[in-house]
Amino acid sequence: MTERQQVSQSIDPRFQELIPGEPSLSEVTNEIAAPIEKGPGALWWGAFATAAAALAMGVVLVGYTIGTGIGVWGLDRTVGWGWAITNFVFWVGIGHAGTLISAILLLFRQRWRTSIARAAEAMTIFAVMCAGIFPVIHMGRPWLAFWVFPYPNTRGPLWVNFRSPLLWDVFAISTYFIVSLVFWYVGLIPDFATMRDRVKGWRRRIYGWLSLGWDGSTKSWQRHEKTSLLLAALATPLVVSVHTIVSFDFATSILPGWHTTILPPYFVAGAVFSGFAMVLTLLIMTRKLMRLERFITLDHLDKMAKVLLTTGMIVGFAYGTELFIAWYSSNPYERFAFWNRAFGPYGVGYWIMVFCNVVVPQVFWSAKARRNVGLLFVASIFVNIGMWFERFNIIVISLSRDFLPSSWTHYVPSMVEVGILVGSFGLFFTCFLLFVRFAPVVSFHEVKVTLAEQKHGAHHAADEDPAAPRSNWSGTTFGRPSPRTRGA
Repeated sequence: MTERQQVSQSIDPRFQELIPGEPSLSEVTNEIAAPIEKGPGALWWGAFATAAAALAMGVVLVGYTIGTGIGVWGLDRTVGWGWAITNFVFWVGIGHAGTLISAILLLFRQRWRTSIARAAEAMTIFAVMCAGIFPVIHMGRPWLAFWVFPYPNTRGPLWVNFRSPLLWDVFAISTYFIVSLVFWYVGLIPDFATMRDRVKGWRRRIYGWLSLGWDGSTKSWQRHEKTSLLLAALATPLVVSVHTIVSFDFATSILPGWHTTILPPYFVAGAVFSGFAMVLTLLIMTRKLMRLERFITLDHLDKMAKVLLTTGMIVGFAYGTELFIAWYSSNPYERFAFWNRAFGPYGVGYWIMVFCNVVVPQVFWSAKARRNVGLLFVASIFVNIGMWFERFNIIVISLSRDFLPSSWTHYVPSMVEVGILVGSFGLFFTCFLLFVRFAPVVSFHEVKVTLAEQKHGAHHAADEDPAAPRSNWSGTTFGRPSPRTRGA
């Protein structure tokens, strides 16, 4: 451990070193902008080609489904919700952690969010887009999807049932998407202005339009900060409410395995768990593809792994609570529902869920494991596999064997359903790869604010300890770069 690191660990945690190497302001701008200005490497092109191919396949299969009907899926009268709704709940959960990182950690002034918030915000937008595909297709007549919105119409008293949780989903998720999109875009405005001042030609005009005339004045920064905090405060309750409302689709029914009051907090914890796992996957890919190891450091990944361990333990506790309540209630239908999950025809999926979501995160008790990039990447993928099986277990297994044995069935997804799921991943990664290609995936100004606070903390420690090393880094005020250097 270097002398400077020893000093940084002895001071206020807000000022601990998150950006190593003490880069200057111009070095920060140049390194973050380099992947956009110089173009991506072969790894990016390979990843983009793979994602685009999966997306093209998904588009073809969605068109085939709409043209032929959802009879091309493996659904029947018993399992009316199959992979489509499983994938819908899965993608909504993926989109949860973006707002959590960006909004809640911003309100609590957690500076370690700096280098990872932008990627998490983008993940939210693209995951909600993927989620919206499945219920629209599942309607059977997607061209009538606009009927769910309350607008003056000529159909007289023909309205949807606004007391249904399915309608609550529409309003909750659409509100969540709009607030998250505005929050994401507001944070990008200063960085678009920085890119506007660095590029030429048609790209300069596009960045100029996206930056909305940003001039970097003190008043602009004050309004930007107030707007960001206001949107963060607005988005924070949505983190809890959105997946709580999604859980009401199941909890308000009378079906064994669904009719339980633990589902709202259970769904929220699972959404945060799966969302953080996907953020880890994306960050590890991004720091490698875009060569941003200096700004997305092992310290950031370590903190993400700790959150993953914590939420994984909450999810494991929820699994145990479900089993205990099913046994303690003495309800034969509830007991059978959970016995069927573990030892019925879909039992393999249940134990995959338990292994991926409960066992795998336990490796993060080790500090070495939390800082092992390869292990983090594999574990994050395992967690998302487990979370997909969790949604499958809740939806398909509970439906396949209900109250009447005469209606029991065995659902098997068709290749069209599998292909549409792969296509949704293609859409997600295509959008994300395009985002990191044309927009700064790490915030210029937030990194500079972090550096300013690190230097402030180092100077404070040096004042108390004359033997501590001093920095020559100048041109900042506490909390943010000064106007003289902000645009460097």
